[in-house]
Amino acid sequence: MTPDGGSGAMSVDPQQLWLGPTRPRRGRRPTFSREAITAAAVALADAEGLDAVTMRRVAAQVGAGAMSLYSYAPDKETLLELMVDHVSGELPTPDDRTGDWRTDLKAIAHLQRAHMLRHPWLPAALSARRTPGPNTLVFLEHALAALRPTGLDGAAKLEVFAQLTGFVAGHVAHEIAQAAAAASPDRTAAEARYLAAVAADGHHPELAEALSAPGHPLTPEATFTRFLNRLVDGLDTD
Repeated sequence: MTPDGGSGAMSVDPQQLWLGPTRPRRGRRPTFSREAITAAAVALADAEGLDAVTMRRVAAQVGAGAMSLYSYAPDKETLLELMVDHVSGELPTPDDRTGDWRTDLKAIAHLQRAHMLRHPWLPAALSARRTPGPNTLVFLEHALAALRPTGLDGAAKLEVFAQLTGFVAGHVAHEIAQAAAAASPDRTAAEARYLAAVAADGHHPELAEALSAPGHPLTPEATFTRFLNRLVDGLDTD
């Protein structure tokens, strides 16, 4: 695979990435750093999406040749690992847990949602298996502490956190797509007409009943909270 194409997250050696040196051991001291490269990649992704993040574009942002970046990030998958952990440093870890693990877990999910909305490329980046870097580990530690009152074992706590993060990522991806669709009034009106016609054809009585029921608040925040409550309140800790 080419560096920009990536070769899959499993090609990244986490020990070398997170515990190894952050700059090449040999050669002249570079005029840029791994931090600068990662920040430039994040800025590109925030502005233009993940497809815009190539080694060539990132190199141009830091004023370097693309080849000089490969010792820091030999492929795009490594760069994505760095980007995910970089922005994870923005996640707050407030020391104000209530002791009610469901309440605290919901608060964590709201932090994650706000974080992913600030970086709309994150849900897609998280779809591949990632090894938690130092910033990610800080937030993971925070989440595991919130789950301590459950009495779950360590593996189950990790599963709950993974389930929560997957839910938030999937919801935010859908939320972003819905917002883009809503920007096209003609498309929205056409979809409404279609569903009304389907509900009236007599072949979909369950759908017709569902569509005729009183609606819930449709603000993105209210919708997320409603779905989140169903998930967290239904978690089994036995």
